[in-house]
Amino acid sequence: MSQMLKTLFEDGTILTGLWETTYMTALSTAIAYAIGLPLGIILCATDKNGLKPVPWLNKTLGFIVNVLRSFPFIILMVAFLPAARVIVGTGLGNKAMIVMLVIAAAPYVARMVESSLKETDRGVIEAARAMGASDFEIIRKVYLPESKPSLITGAVISAVTVLGYSAMAATIGGGGLGAIAVTYGYQRGNRDVIWIAVAIIVIVVQAIQELGMLVSRKTDKRIN
Repeated sequence: MSQMLKTLFEDGTILTGLWETTYMTALSTAIAYAIGLPLGIILCATDKNGLKPVPWLNKTLGFIVNVLRSFPFIILMVAFLPAARVIVGTGLGNKAMIVMLVIAAAPYVARMVESSLKETDRGVIEAARAMGASDFEIIRKVYLPESKPSLITGAVISAVTVLGYSAMAATIGGGGLGAIAVTYGYQRGNRDVIWIAVAIIVIVVQAIQELGMLVSRKTDKRIN
């Protein structure tokens, strides 16, 4: 172990970086899902085969989602720095990074939610209609419960994607394990710092994956 790596462990820099990466990922994913879930529901419901087809709305919203999804993240960060300044009052640091992560992840979540909802058995939807359920009730009592395992899996994938993006926080003065790898590893020629940061990120990804899959299996009626 190099002296630099030992120092980073002893002064808590590694632990702080792990915490910053974790909270940026968790908070950004939660906000992105709070935005992406209703967007995905609207995309599914207004599709030509949806509950309430509205072609112009579906195409307009779909176009916006596709445009935002097509941005490489590093370009998106530069393009939306003014938005971060308006929302959180700064274009630097972890607060700004969370704004960027949400903007990048929300469209991705919306498409994943739309795809998950479209997997719902049409027979179940028609049965709910026959029983007099409103569109809102079908969404709340049929679409979402039936799609729960798929939605949870999508949340896991989204969280892992956001975690990967968070490694770029150093480019706008943010923290986290990615910033440690760049600042103390790459820029100062300490490759062991880079690999330790990578190893910790891999462990975090595995933890998210295993926890998410466990919850998904527990909610899957086909298994239970």
